[in-house]
This record gives sequence, structure tokens and C-alpha cells, in this order.
Amino acid sequence: MLENNKEYIVKIESLGYEGEGVAKIDRYPIFIPGALKGETVRTEIIKAKKKYAYGKLIEIIEKSNERKEPECDNYKKCGGCTLMHLSYEGQLDFKFDRVKDCLKKIAGLDEKIVKYPLGMEKGYRYRNKVIFSVGLVEDKLAIGFFSEKTHEIINMDTCLLQDEEADKIVRVIRNWMEKYSIIPAKQDGVFYEQGLIRNIMIRKGFKTNEVMVVLVTTDKEIPHGDKLINDLNKEVKNLKSVVQNINSVDTNLVLGDKCVTLWGEDYICDYIGEYKFNISPVSFFQVNPMQTEVLYNKALEYADLSGDEVVFDAYCGTGTITLFLSQKAKKVYGVEILEQAIENAKVNAEQNEITNSEFYVGKSEEVIPRLIQEGIKPHVIVVDPPRKGCDAKLLEAIGEAKPERVVYVSCDPSTLARDLKHLKGLGYKTLEVQPVDMFGNTKHVECVVKIERE
Repeated sequence: MLENNKEYIVKIESLGYEGEGVAKIDRYPIFIPGALKGETVRTEIIKAKKKYAYGKLIEIIEKSNERKEPECDNYKKCGGCTLMHLSYEGQLDFKFDRVKDCLKKIAGLDEKIVKYPLGMEKGYRYRNKVIFSVGLVEDKLAIGFFSEKTHEIINMDTCLLQDEEADKIVRVIRNWMEKYSIIPAKQDGVFYEQGLIRNIMIRKGFKTNEVMVVLVTTDKEIPHGDKLINDLNKEVKNLKSVVQNINSVDTNLVLGDKCVTLWGEDYICDYIGEYKFNISPVSFFQVNPMQTEVLYNKALEYADLSGDEVVFDAYCGTGTITLFLSQKAKKVYGVEILEQAIENAKVNAEQNEITNSEFYVGKSEEVIPRLIQEGIKPHVIVVDPPRKGCDAKLLEAIGEAKPERVVYVSCDPSTLARDLKHLKGLGYKTLEVQPVDMFGNTKHVECVVKIERE
């Protein structure tokens, strides 16, 4: 075992799933954030465990050709990005390798079925939604993101992944809080229920440019809120909505259950392809609109619809994929556990004049078997689960439903691989996996998977 606080010179052999460099001494792995494949570095061991160690990057002795200077001044402190020091081509290579490695090691699949990631035109300013943390840090107002694996807020004026409108909005809110002594609900990382502002969420329509500002607060009224709304209207083009979301519980969850529209509409609108969607403060909507169309078109291709099929969409959210698939299906059924999301999905279907869709509230693993018992047999099932992957009961329900095809949209290669292995045991073969880069300069990658019954 290596010694803590001792320095070693090592060669980086690969990148780990978090984007950190991985070196080995006598087959003992050392994970070193900030180091790149092919580099020789000096590292200080900060935590040595029985089977692996964590090291701190002290010096780069031999630099990778893929290394670049991060454009963000806060990069080394902020936990929002992990790969800004790696060229974009290098980022795509990393995500390609990560997906292949997960499918091979966890699911036992041939890595040849994994296609090279579909990349972005621009790796910056692509997000249509941002959530900033707000707090007092050493008695000074801080608005920004957490330092990685901590609750320390890194105060910042700009984020290169967000729309530039978000930078402007944060400056307006910062000035308003300082002018009127508006107290945050966190002080040095500790919840302070006498405070008011917890988070700031900003959403912007990619095609409509409509802007929503959400102040996440404790259960108090917002003093001088009219002044803030006036300032926002002066500075922000296409401001459509200012909302107060109330969350007075000491929790890591950002949004509470209650929303109060302070000014304007309850939602903004945006498009995916030709379809228009209402986006509320709590709506799930993909954060990279350009790549969302790439992702959904690939899902539509893998569904291979002729117009005669019945399609089930598990984890349908507000119906974005459901409605996208409706254009080539006979009938689409969306299932989602959140009642408000289903209400939004029905509205979205109505405003797009889609008449071949139905939506149900409940757990997919319970609703889908019930629909089958009622005589509705799916030809295709689409799943787009959260990062934790599909519920095992849903996978079993898919096995019992015996659809001809399954299309799996995943935001985590590890849980995807686990679920593909489960589906293999139920008689399904994974034919093709297409990674799509939705999150440039970060470790995250989406995948669309084509699966057929054997």
C-alpha cells in the first residue's frame, strides 16, 4: 500500500468514469483528478485505501497533446465541469471509451455495437436551464455552484455553459439582494430558516427566447419584490415569467411543492422539432435543445415505426418523447409517476393537436401490466429513466409484455449496462448503442439503444 502524503511520479494509463487520470503502481490504481491519459505526473497521495488510492496532481512532467487551458477562471474550484482541460475530441473519445467499458464489463456485450458519440457544434453556452446556489460565505453574498463533492458555494459572475442571459439575471438579483439586504437561507453551508433566498433557477427557450426566473425561497414573502421585477424587466429581453418556489425544509432537494407566479405567465414555451411544449418551473425538459433533437431523432429511428404500432413510453415526464414518437405511431401511451407532469403532457398534446396519445399517472411497472390486461399490446416500449436506471419490476413487465422492440434512452452508462444485462436474460438482444454528447465539458453522456426481442 502507498503512503499518505508521500509523492510519486507516475504514468497515466487511462481515464476513470469521473474523468480523473488513472495510474498504477504494481497494479495498484491511483485516481488523480486533472491528469490526462498519456501524461507523466507527480502526485501526492491524499487517501490510500486497501484496493486503490486518491492522489492530488502536483506537477505535469510530460503533457498530453490533448490538454488545453480551461477558459473558465473558476474551473479548478467549481464542480460543474470536469473535462474543460481536455480537447473536445478527447472528451468524445473519453465518453466513447466509458460507454464501451461499461457495456463490456457490466453487461458482457460486444463493444463493437457502440457507435462513436454524436458531438455538439459548440461546447459552451448550450444549457437552457441553470440552478444557482445562494448563501453567505464568511458574511459575504455568494451566488454560484458548489465546489466538487462539497457544499461550499463558489461565487461567480459567469458560467460558460449557461446562456449569457443567465449571467445578466444573476447580476440583477445580486444587486437587488445587496441593495435591500435580502438574506440567503444558507450561511457557510448551514441552513438558516430566518433567511429567504435558497436558489435561483433560470430557464430560457432555445427557439422562442422566452425567459423564466424562479426564486427558490423559504416560506416568507419577498420584500421589495416589485423592485426586482422592475429591474429584471429593464435588463432582460423576452422575460415572460417570474416565479417564487417555496421550499422551507432543510433538504438537498432544490424545489418545493408550491409555486407562486409573481409576474407574467406560469410557464414559458419552447420547441423540439415542430412540437411546442409548455415548460413550468418543475417540468423536466432536456437542457441541451440542439442535441435533444439529435437524441430524439435517433430514438425515432430505433423505434422503426411504420404507422401501425402501439408505443408505450415509460418515465414519459411531460410527454416530450411520447409526442415526438406520435408522428409515426398508431397510438402512444405515456406513463409517469408525477401527476403534474402528466397534466402538462396532456396540455402539450392538445396544443400540438395530437389525438393519438393517452397519458397515465402511476408507476410504469404497475400501469403497463394493467394496460396489457385491458387488451392493449405494445409493439414498442421506450424507456427514459433517471440516472438510477429502470426499476427491476418495470424490466420484468417489459419481458412479460414481449414488445418487438425496446428503445432505451439513458443518462448513465453504468445503470444502462446493468439494465441491458437484465433485458438479455428476458430474451432481448442489444443491437446498437449510440452515445450523444448532451453535456460538453462534463463527464456525462446520453445514450440511445436499439433492442429487439430474440
